[in-house]
Amino acid sequence: MSPTSQIQRELRQARPFRSPAHEAVVALLRTADVVRRRLGAVVEPHGITIQQYNVLRILRGAGEAGLPTLEIAGRMIEHAPGITRLLDRLERKGWVERQRAAADRRQVLCRLTAAGDDLLAALDAPLEAVQEASLSHLPQRAQEQLLTYFDQIRAAPEPPPAAPFPPAPTGPEPWRPEP
Repeated sequence: MSPTSQIQRELRQARPFRSPAHEAVVALLRTADVVRRRLGAVVEPHGITIQQYNVLRILRGAGEAGLPTLEIAGRMIEHAPGITRLLDRLERKGWVERQRAAADRRQVLCRLTAAGDDLLAALDAPLEAVQEASLSHLPQRAQEQLLTYFDQIRAAPEPPPAAPFPPAPTGPEPWRPEP
């Protein structure tokens, strides 16, 4: 950890990070936010969010067969607890259609519509340009090394849950005398 790293300067943080791991996680989150905002600047003028774009991209990959709702949720880049609401919005915009599966009426299959496919086609080139520009200053070997590091981070075991906060004191408040 340098006394004033790039991330410390960006965040105008005077105090050092607790550890290199802490600094790396903060830098990773900040970097992800920067890239997300760049991508958002491309998709949002088309009336779509990055998460909605991700769903459309997943459905394009699924083809005519479509995918069940929970399968889409499992393939999302970012966890989306409100996948049904997200699909509702995409369906209202005409980019997705949903249909109950014939084999299992409890299952809803989602498919990309022609309008959704057209939207993705319009976004492909500008998004690719932003993706390339975001990493263009890194040589290909460094980009490949980043991928290796990201894979290792995601494959690491879940850390143990944080210890819960101690319970709040009960009974009379310590600053008030008992009657």
